[in-house]
Amino acid sequence: MVAQGVSKAFGSLVAVSEVSFALGPGVTALLGPNGAGKSTLLRMLCGLSVPTTGSIAVAGADPRTSSAARAQIGLVPQQDGVFERDSVRSFVELAATLGGVTDIKSATDQALERVELDGPLDRPLGSFSKGMRQRAKIASALVHDPSVLFLDEPLNGLDPRQRRSMIALFHDLGEQGKTVVVSSHVLDEVERFGSNVLVIARGRLAAQGDFRAIRSLMNDQPLRFRLTCTETLKVAAALVGGGLATGIEIIGDSIELTTVDAPLFRARVAMVCKHYDARLYELSPLDEDLESVFRYLVS
Repeated sequence: MVAQGVSKAFGSLVAVSEVSFALGPGVTALLGPNGAGKSTLLRMLCGLSVPTTGSIAVAGADPRTSSAARAQIGLVPQQDGVFERDSVRSFVELAATLGGVTDIKSATDQALERVELDGPLDRPLGSFSKGMRQRAKIASALVHDPSVLFLDEPLNGLDPRQRRSMIALFHDLGEQGKTVVVSSHVLDEVERFGSNVLVIARGRLAAQGDFRAIRSLMNDQPLRFRLTCTETLKVAAALVGGGLATGIEIIGDSIELTTVDAPLFRARVAMVCKHYDARLYELSPLDEDLESVFRYLVS
């Protein structure tokens, strides 16, 4: 899947501006604050909205004009998008029919099993919980075995066990060679999707790739560390006095600090400890997680 210079304007409002990226098999998280342009971008990737400028190719063709490309796409929209008077089974069977599936019953049974939906599936969808309706949407997106999946906030309404199960399913799909794009704002869940991210901020692509690698490249940004050693008072004073650290906090035999020059700090901290005969037990970063990367990128 490739997006090249994609923009979308609504009158004078530019919702997405000059976004380019290429995605292959595996799970990619689409991140961004509310109003960043995530849903607009997803609609264009699915072929539901025409880019103002730029081009999109899914399975080698434009999903707006190629029925073959559209057949390779499975979509779980953020909105409920279900027929409330329809049953779970008939809802998924309809998706199978529209997707050109030949053995509709077998494909429906398999899709319902993959999302762990069982029980009285002939009841109207409107009578089910949010979580069950959400899983019905995921089943309907999977039933025609697409090679590309777009899931917009797919874990909304699911309980913790169901969330773990769906995250495992997304990983399985990625390992099977499918391209899975998951939009979410819950950062701790996104970390469990995998490390590959697309970060959208103010309609632009702020970063793409492994969020840990992204953070390691941001040496111009403050970075927090925890340093565990002996002689904490002497070491802390030396780090501040030498301009290697700020925001020092001593907690037991550990020092938590901020540095604006991470490479220099890493190069000299062992020498500082040695100078004061301090034994260095551990040096670990405190903000190389997705939340810190996201916070820096969108600020």
